Amino acid sequence: MERGKGGGAALLSEDLLHNIISRLPALSYASAACVSRSWRRVAAAVLSRPKLASAISLNPSCQDAVKEVLDSVLSGPIRPHFAIACVGVKFNLDNTHKLITKALGSAAPVITSFTRGIIGNDAISEEFKEVRGVDFADLFLPDDKDEGIVLIVGFMPGMKIDAIPLLRESKELYGLILKPCISLVDKFVMDVRDYSAAVSGCTSPTGVVMFWDGHADMKPVLKKMDYAMSMETVILGGGIGRFVYRSGHDGRNISGSAKDSCDAIALVFARDNDKPEGVGETRFHFALSTGVVPFGPIHKAVSVKVRGNRSDRSSWLTARKEGLNEVLDGERILHDIYDEIGNMNASDDLFIGVTKRRKCSIGSEKVRWVTTLEFHGIRGDHGEKGGNEEYLFVYGDGIQTGDLFRFYLPDSETALSSCSRVSEEFRNLKQAWTCKNSHHLNGGDKTEEVFGGIIFACCGRGESFFGRANVDSSPFLENFPGVPLAGIMCGGEIGRVDSSSANLHEGQEESVPRSCVHYYGTVYLVMSYTPSPLEG
Repeated sequence: MERGKGGGAALLSEDLLHNIISRLPALSYASAACVSRSWRRVAAAVLSRPKLASAISLNPSCQDAVKEVLDSVLSGPIRPHFAIACVGVKFNLDNTHKLITKALGSAAPVITSFTRGIIGNDAISEEFKEVRGVDFADLFLPDDKDEGIVLIVGFMPGMKIDAIPLLRESKELYGLILKPCISLVDKFVMDVRDYSAAVSGCTSPTGVVMFWDGHADMKPVLKKMDYAMSMETVILGGGIGRFVYRSGHDGRNISGSAKDSCDAIALVFARDNDKPEGVGETRFHFALSTGVVPFGPIHKAVSVKVRGNRSDRSSWLTARKEGLNEVLDGERILHDIYDEIGNMNASDDLFIGVTKRRKCSIGSEKVRWVTTLEFHGIRGDHGEKGGNEEYLFVYGDGIQTGDLFRFYLPDSETALSSCSRVSEEFRNLKQAWTCKNSHHLNGGDKTEEVFGGIIFACCGRGESFFGRANVDSSPFLENFPGVPLAGIMCGGEIGRVDSSSANLHEGQEESVPRSCVHYYGTVYLVMSYTPSPLEG
């Protein structure tokens, strides 16, 4: 059209063309960008900054629900750089993944997983909702039980993004893959660092969003990631059950029976070393709302036995109260703890938080001592199965003789207070950016602005926990109204903090334990963008 004389499209002013292209859905936008050089230039100006688009659907039909969220997120200009789709357990995961990857094209990494609840704006009504879905034990509930799908699609200029799997070592016999065993943690961490170094020149990426299958023990994985990566790298995610994925790198995609040998998948965001001139900086900001409160005395593990297989490990403990010599069995420990709970609003979910000091390294790198606070759930209900006249039974392994631990209980008031603290953190961010904006008006740099958010909330929270709706989303919604927010409900929330910032321990030593896997918590990812001075 550029070569034609007097063609209708050629007579459009650039401002009018910008107005038209900015209203096009994603597919039409992509076609418009191919019309001519001038249209491509205008299309690039329309979509020059990062964009997050998201939607949820509660339609009980998998195919209809997928269509609704796709129509919503692709209703405006966007080039998918990554996608996250999470569905209720009654949807067909593989079919959902195929529908979404087909619609979004072959280049973008896509992660599709089961979830225990969805958070976001309804694709049809545009109402914001936190919807808890059915649990994996409730598969025979009626088909109209709320579950649905949440879809998140991101456009991130100036970033490189890919999905990197945490694989388990597998052995083959006569062409058959035997039961996988050990997670290849060191390889996974080095894969993440190598990818970041290749695209950004830095081994620590901007952010890592993790999804894990709920059976794998992520505590040793997160400990090594925390050890290996700068604190500037935001790491968050959640335990969600089964997942499938597509990486932008064919060598990372697995198929067939090998798909079952993947414990977790990481969506890695790294700055693009070769980003185009005029593209600004994207930053990730992390916040955590805790939902457990410590109580009772500090105990020290006296004896520890590990039982069970990879997917169902448990530790059997005896312990003594710190400063006393008497060794307590599980029955006595739990009896004393439930006496101390008294009139508190007790839940079936009871945890111990164990302070662990261990050596840590990656490959042949220098060994360093790392102190962590790791949570283990009590097995059973209120002492009936959680302990006997010999041992206290907890989920997972990795506890050693001499480790100190304390009991933790879910508490809605603690969670509400923590949500208020997160809201205050977000207000402080806004105030800092307002100061930047004032500086910009006086000839300084351009201001930072939020363009999207993702949250991972414990499925034990929600309306039944707080007594009102949308509490977990409120810190973001109140501070960044109109900005896209979406998320999922999960079991085991990933987010690295030191325990003092999460208000988990009192009177800790100077070396504060790091905590990466939480329970009854909500983790927040806030994404912001600072335009380049060259941007018009």
